[in-house]
Amino acid sequence: MNMKRLVGGVALTFALCAGAVSAHADTPEQIKTRGTLRVAVDISHPPYGMLDPQAKAIGSDIETAQLLADDLGVKLEVVPVSGANRVPFLLANKADIVIASFSITEERKKVVNYSKPYGVVPVVVSAPKSATLASTADLAGKNVAVARGTTADIELTRAVKEAGAAANIVRYEDEATANTAIATGQQDVLAAALSTANSVAEQSPDKNLEVKLTLAAYPMAVGLRKNDPELKAWIDEWVGANLKNGKLNQIYVKYFNQNLPESIPE
Repeated sequence: MNMKRLVGGVALTFALCAGAVSAHADTPEQIKTRGTLRVAVDISHPPYGMLDPQAKAIGSDIETAQLLADDLGVKLEVVPVSGANRVPFLLANKADIVIASFSITEERKKVVNYSKPYGVVPVVVSAPKSATLASTADLAGKNVAVARGTTADIELTRAVKEAGAAANIVRYEDEATANTAIATGQQDVLAAALSTANSVAEQSPDKNLEVKLTLAAYPMAVGLRKNDPELKAWIDEWVGANLKNGKLNQIYVKYFNQNLPESIPE
């Protein structure tokens, strides 16, 4: 009887949450009427999101979000998030969309929608140049820092399991904390997006870090709630137009020093 009550209570909770999310469906017209687009951005994940010396949010995700808000004709409101709480913030209606190095994964597709992809996020493992890491199997016995809930976490967990490598995955709550663990010598090996790995290497030259393994390359898209089809259709068209006119590529080149792929996998 207690188990039945528990299952019933969980089902009711999900139903109530679903109803709450449904009540807050957004359309482009509603956002225009409000005059503000609320975008979830991880401002602790350079060069996607970061703070300049004046504590102003900058980065590729910020510029992408600003371009989208400008084209909608509304003001941009940045909602700071971490890799782990991007989806919960979206589903709880604390943000209209997610632009936070948001890679497309099968697991996330179960709970959110994605726009057409507008970029790519390579996921890598970096370590000191002296370390021998020719394959995932070589992670056996090593501590690997990663930000919880990110694609790096997903891919590292998958790769280690498939290789049967007894690695110790040390999960931190956000990229900034994971990066600090590497910079301060708490950990030597980092699983992260390529941009993050490069940034950590540049900021900690004494660690002699280099990319050792590439775990995956994810297409990157705008995250939306599943009950916002009109907003998704508008953003899909927006992505197509701004890939064609080169504006999204200009942002990518500015922060990653390379052009977007001619064809971005979906």
